Amino acid sequence: MSTGNEIERKDSDDPRDAQIFSALLTPHRSLNRTGFLAVMLFLSAVSFVTGIVFLMKGAWPVLGFFGLDVLVVWWAFKVNFRTGRAREEITVTASELRVRRISHHGQVAEFTFNPLWVRLDMEIDEDFGIEHLYLVSRGHRIQIARFLGPDEKASFYKGLVEALNAARRGPTYNPVS
Repeated sequence: MSTGNEIERKDSDDPRDAQIFSALLTPHRSLNRTGFLAVMLFLSAVSFVTGIVFLMKGAWPVLGFFGLDVLVVWWAFKVNFRTGRAREEITVTASELRVRRISHHGQVAEFTFNPLWVRLDMEIDEDFGIEHLYLVSRGHRIQIARFLGPDEKASFYKGLVEALNAARRGPTYNPVS
């Protein structure tokens, strides 16, 4: 069964179709499902105990507000996890550079560039490092690697530049293999 998020692979022996570089970029989420459950159980227990204390003192409406707080925190985590489903797939072959973005809603945007003509541009902050990476070609400029931090962007930049240089050199022909 296909989810529709796979990069289409061309089944041919053409060396121009061989992948030189491939990256799947996703937003970082520091809390996994187990951590989420632990946080929510702890928050629920603290809110329930505190609400019971207020209930015993005669302030019964406070119990409902503590329950509402837990519900709001749960909703905020769910929205955060939903936005974490976004993806960015970047693939370089000898004949094309393909950027495929999948939003957290499942909407797909795809950009294809000729690796011979594309230029990699960046904005650098002297305190933080690389802030933005851009692909520039024929007057079009798209931002890539938005999910990465400055150090990760620097590493990604280096790898993508090497892949673009390899694509510019062209496919290598080896009749022996």
